[in-house]
Amino acid sequence: MGRVSFVLGGLVKLRRQHLLTTRTCVSMRIGTHDGAFHCDEALACYMLKKVDKFKSSPIVRTRDKATLNELECVVDVGGVYDPQTLRFDHHQRGFFETFNTVKKTKLSSAGLVYKHFGRQVIESVLDQKIADQDLETVYNKVYSSFIEEVDGVDNGIQQYDTEAPPKYEANSSLSARVGRLNPAWDDQNPDYDGCFEKAMELTGSELEDTIKSVYHSWLPGKSILLDAVEGRFKVHPSGEVILLERYCPWKSHLYAVEEELGFKTKYVIYLSANAESWRVHALGIDASSFTLRKPLPSPWRGLNDKELSAVTGIPDCVFTHMSGFIGGNRTVEGAIQMAAAAMDFSEAADEVAADS
Repeated sequence: MGRVSFVLGGLVKLRRQHLLTTRTCVSMRIGTHDGAFHCDEALACYMLKKVDKFKSSPIVRTRDKATLNELECVVDVGGVYDPQTLRFDHHQRGFFETFNTVKKTKLSSAGLVYKHFGRQVIESVLDQKIADQDLETVYNKVYSSFIEEVDGVDNGIQQYDTEAPPKYEANSSLSARVGRLNPAWDDQNPDYDGCFEKAMELTGSELEDTIKSVYHSWLPGKSILLDAVEGRFKVHPSGEVILLERYCPWKSHLYAVEEELGFKTKYVIYLSANAESWRVHALGIDASSFTLRKPLPSPWRGLNDKELSAVTGIPDCVFTHMSGFIGGNRTVEGAIQMAAAAMDFSEAADEVAADS
């Protein structure tokens, strides 16, 4: 028989609460592979421990097939995906499961567990029952904004369709940080199980933060944004400038609403965090892009205060970022004027004027 180990920190309430005991005290056991670990199975185990029937389950780390076959639930090992028998592996030939018919990212063990238990996990983290429509919205948002990245990284799926080499290293992702929790290659007495427990804590903490943020902050922002979208033609006749009377998380909501209603926004105006000025924010071509639909005019960029007001002809200007993605004015009226002037500005016309 191969190596079998029981993780000794089950994290029922998360934050290092040691509760895993012996096989005789529980009926449901969770199996995953031993040795080096990744983000997906650490997160999958954490999520299962948030589900009522697995709260007291020990985690058995092994690759021994006979032992795995005896266990009630197995993730990331075993070569089988069958939710009826609680088998959640994704490494086998012919596996192409995705979260839904729209998503194209192949699931890892984290995505598989979330697909089947995510709603229960959300209500467990929030410690309350959620209205069906809100629960479904949060369920989909948490997948898109958190779980899908874990699936993509574990399955080696590039985030962008390009062969261009990266311009800088990105080693601070959740998957990278979990990877660094593995024992050092030259550790003479590696404690893989103890390190795996730390990985569960790390992934679980970030999952909980995401769920709470989506439910308490992101979800309520949608109604505020919808009110602003409804009144957008009062701000600018094009309907391409939106004024948020009250700040809220708006970006992902806006792109979804744009697609649903069939319009495109150039600028969003909102009060700054310190409530001292109003921001004029240029929209990217999509939610993850740094390429802007219509940057703020190049003659404004990098200018501040009176110098900027002199160039724009608009009082109370505060700044325009060098990239043209954001600017500010001390009054909402001034911010609306800046957005209107930016809408009318043509970079090509400005270049012609400069050359003449």
